[in-house]
Amino acid sequence: MSLQLTRKERAEHLYRVITSERFLTKQGLGNEVPFFICPFPAEEGLTMIEDRLDLIERIGHAGVTALDLSLYEISLGLLEERGILEDVLAAEPDMEKSELRELLQGVLDVHEHLIPKIAEAIAAQPHDVIFLSGVGEVYPYIRSHNVLNNLQSTAKDKPTVLFFPGSYTHSTATGGSLDLFGLLHDDKYYRAFNILNYEV
Repeated sequence: MSLQLTRKERAEHLYRVITSERFLTKQGLGNEVPFFICPFPAEEGLTMIEDRLDLIERIGHAGVTALDLSLYEISLGLLEERGILEDVLAAEPDMEKSELRELLQGVLDVHEHLIPKIAEAIAAQPHDVIFLSGVGEVYPYIRSHNVLNNLQSTAKDKPTVLFFPGSYTHSTATGGSLDLFGLLHDDKYYRAFNILNYEV
């Protein structure tokens, strides 16, 4: 159902859900962490950026404040803080992909570096909902299920929506699966709710 929504239908559904008291007060989650996946077709990646920014503005008019975090921007910031962004960019053309992956996975370690940076942003800015984007841009150095697993103790007070280029499916046999770009049967994760199936 979820990926068959048009852009307009998805935008309206997201607005309705995110501005609802049920969503903002975390009702109907059965004591699960308030994590939601917003899957969208990978080919809509650029238009989804526009749609997300438009959504932030619209919910803002309804009195709901979003903390908009991009995993890609946070990662670039971490590389800059460590003073290695320029070095990585200069070395990248001559490095093996496996070497680059190992380097970036170390520097951008989710538990050690990424989650503390997200925690800083959460503490610094009042908000009603957290938006996480940039999933496709940081793959394969950062995996979405790893972020969500490590974020559980940091972002449990407000609903968090992960904008995911691909599909999020549940089955009784395999649990939940985040399939990046609709191609990579990649990350096992089952604790989040598909926001496109969330009723208000």
